[in-house]
Amino acid sequence: MKPDSSPQYITDDKGNRMSVILPVNDYQELLDDLEDLAAVAERRDEKSISHDDVIKHLKASGKL
Repeated sequence: MKPDSSPQYITDDKGNRMSVILPVNDYQELLDDLEDLAAVAERRDEKSISHDDVIKHLKASGKL
């Protein structure tokens, strides 16, 4: 979210914040970030592959 974003709040009759209104672009950025974090969490226990192995694989498959 950009630092100049100004969320607006919907409050109850006592002034307690109940909901927030964000610009659509900011909302979409938050959703994208959540999707990225979910993907990282799902793959947390996967075995990693070294950079050298990735390069070798890409070269062997003709993609690099």
